[in-house]
Amino acid sequence: MRRGDRLFQIVQLLRTHKSITARQMAQRLEVSERTIYRDMQDLSLASVPIISETGVGYSIDSSYSLPPITFNEDELEALLLGARMVQSWSDRKMAAEAARVIEKIECILPQDLKRSLQSQEILVPAFHIFSDVAQQLPGIRGSIKRQNKIQLYYQRADSQRSQRIIWPLGLFFWGKVWTMVAWCEKRNEYRQFRIDRIEQYEVLDEIFQTKEDQTLKYYLLQACNEGYKEEM
Repeated sequence: MRRGDRLFQIVQLLRTHKSITARQMAQRLEVSERTIYRDMQDLSLASVPIISETGVGYSIDSSYSLPPITFNEDELEALLLGARMVQSWSDRKMAAEAARVIEKIECILPQDLKRSLQSQEILVPAFHIFSDVAQQLPGIRGSIKRQNKIQLYYQRADSQRSQRIIWPLGLFFWGKVWTMVAWCEKRNEYRQFRIDRIEQYEVLDEIFQTKEDQTLKYYLLQACNEGYKEEM
């Protein structure tokens, strides 16, 4: 990592942590603590408002802001690929937001990098995402954010239909299909539902409150050990 990039990363760490030690920064940036101490001194000399507290670590004045962000060509390519994935593999609202992100990036780019926005070397075809799936996603995303319960009408892989109340926790895209992880009141446990098998759903006014063992984070920890349970 170039020294300039490292100094930028240090300021970012200081801005995103209430306090952080030199050892923690050294581990994150894979350098020695001595290097961090030198960098902190240089940042202070450059009038960056760094606060040092013995036994606690470093922090930065909350009013401090960085200069406008810049990207190199590889970073820009990574952002562009991510935005194209969102445009091709999500719903129309998310696709529109991704397009606006690209427009905002274009406004701050120097002329020599703007050609990267028209790059066609990395494409993200959208032919495998069906419109009925895309139409389901916005309402589910909204219910996850607001923690609204959903009344779900679902057709399993064996063509059996079921109806149940679920607590939507997260959405996953697997390259070919979207799935939703939820807490199922009928089963009283986690279930994973394929979006393309949802026949209908209704977002309810009722809000769900999860316990520690009913969260997405807990589910992911369990899934790593036991595997995913899909409502087949």
